[in-house]
Amino acid sequence: MSDGVASARSDFDTRIREAEPVLADGGAQSPTATRLAPDTLIWKFYGDMRGLLGFQRLAGTENCIEQLGQGVADHSVIFDDFLGRARRTGPPIMRTVYAADAQHWGATVRDFHRDIKGTISDGSRYHALNPELFYWAHATFVDQVLYVTDTFIRRLSYEEKCRIFDESKTWYALYGISARDQPQTYDEFCAYWDRMCERFVPHKTIVYATGYLRQGLPRPRRVPAPVWRVLSVPLNSALRTIVIGTLPQQMRTVCRLDWSPRQERRFRRFAAFMRAINPVVNRLPQKWLYTPWAHEAWTAAGIDPRPLHNRADT
Repeated sequence: MSDGVASARSDFDTRIREAEPVLADGGAQSPTATRLAPDTLIWKFYGDMRGLLGFQRLAGTENCIEQLGQGVADHSVIFDDFLGRARRTGPPIMRTVYAADAQHWGATVRDFHRDIKGTISDGSRYHALNPELFYWAHATFVDQVLYVTDTFIRRLSYEEKCRIFDESKTWYALYGISARDQPQTYDEFCAYWDRMCERFVPHKTIVYATGYLRQGLPRPRRVPAPVWRVLSVPLNSALRTIVIGTLPQQMRTVCRLDWSPRQERRFRRFAAFMRAINPVVNRLPQKWLYTPWAHEAWTAAGIDPRPLHNRADT
């Protein structure tokens, strides 16, 4: 391990255990916290319905960091109402990108987390508004845009990846949390992502949330057991290939998710197929292609996003 990496890791460990909220100067109403605009790549790709293909990657990588997994376990209803929690969490973050009053929604998301604090297994404290913890949660959304677009929509050029990362700094500023741990370039973000993946642990939150991938989908009440035994085989096979395929290997390991070269080949074929049909998908009605919040924003802007950014920058 290089001295620089070791120092960065030590600094992170020290700062995350401070477990104190640190707001940016001026909070979410800082003059630098301008909203994202319709000409950004984040607007084009974040609200695309194909983002759902990266949902488990997003939620899983976030909660493989012990402090975040413990925060969900201590303060959320994930164990009783997993889908309900997702529905309550997603829209405010989506509105932080797309709403005209983006600063309001950024502050709303931040304030949801004011009282999320506690301790982890080694007795050290955590606080959701500690910048190191809050930025990691944000980073998983940035990764979702980058990964889903490049894997399932169309290949991104290096310049576009840099542009998305630069736009993500405006997105983060809307929350009004200190950016002291935020990487400054796309390359730094990639190095940061790799270091964070090395910190993944099998917290009960994420082990529980990935149980359906190990055990199979539960039988719907209205489906007779004999019918489900037949239907569940191809469904579970496809689900495991598509979902586990999106996950970093570190997450597969801590969540005890088997992955074979054969599954990897099947996943790559599926991803290539999705990219191949992108020109067809982009002909769908806008309200089918985008989430309601993104569709509403594009409509209000008077812009049809489907023809935009359909070829990689050269």
